[in-house]
Amino acid sequence: MTAADADGRVRTARDGAVLTVTLDRPDQLNAQTPATWTALAAVGASLDDDVRVVVVRGAGRSFSAGLDRSLFSTDPDTPGGLGQLGRMPAEVAQERIRTYQAGFRWLRSPGIVSVAAVQGHAIGAGAQLALACDLRVLTEDASLRLPEATLGLVPDLTGTSTLTELVGYSRAMEICLTGRAVAAAEALTMGLANAVVPAGGLDEAVRGLVAALTAPPAGASRETAALVRSAVRNDPDGQDAAERAAQARRLAELAGS
Repeated sequence: MTAADADGRVRTARDGAVLTVTLDRPDQLNAQTPATWTALAAVGASLDDDVRVVVVRGAGRSFSAGLDRSLFSTDPDTPGGLGQLGRMPAEVAQERIRTYQAGFRWLRSPGIVSVAAVQGHAIGAGAQLALACDLRVLTEDASLRLPEATLGLVPDLTGTSTLTELVGYSRAMEICLTGRAVAAAEALTMGLANAVVPAGGLDEAVRGLVAALTAPPAGASRETAALVRSAVRNDPDGQDAAERAAQARRLAELAGS
């Protein structure tokens, strides 16, 4: 089954428990607009309980080159443009950005594991979309970059929390402030990438990972994913308690009670 969003240019395809979400503006290197984020948020809101894995991809030769250039306009009449946002009252601008963030944050929703399949450029919003996923498979020619600070802005699409979780405080600080590109090999070394594969091997690598992710029983997989996510923020006592509670639920289900 395939569906398309006419404005956001986001395409979805469902295969059993796996939902593939594709940014579909290849001629613009999948540059993103507010319509993209609205479409992504709508996908997240429409998930049903049978979806276990979400794969996020970009059509063509790049995952996503970031914001559409039109959004950099200082013209206050450009819908969604930086000029328009900058002239809004602070609380209105923040609420608008919150709705944009909703297109990213759902990728770590309970019940699913998300995988970014990244080729070519993942810049700015593109890098933050890849970071929003639980796992990342990169091609050898891929690179991630967060140039917002060099443009007088900040990463605001959930990127700072997810990056810091992955690579730690000092490395995240350096990547965000310098805006430098992180090539695939370095991304693998620092834990940004789970795997790096030749360009022609991306589809096969993602299929293999998805098969491994969906192999365990759904209940065990979901409880384990929830534990790994909570471990980032829980103290040891809190995490131990979460493990006990999750295991009790699993044992009860296996016992048929």
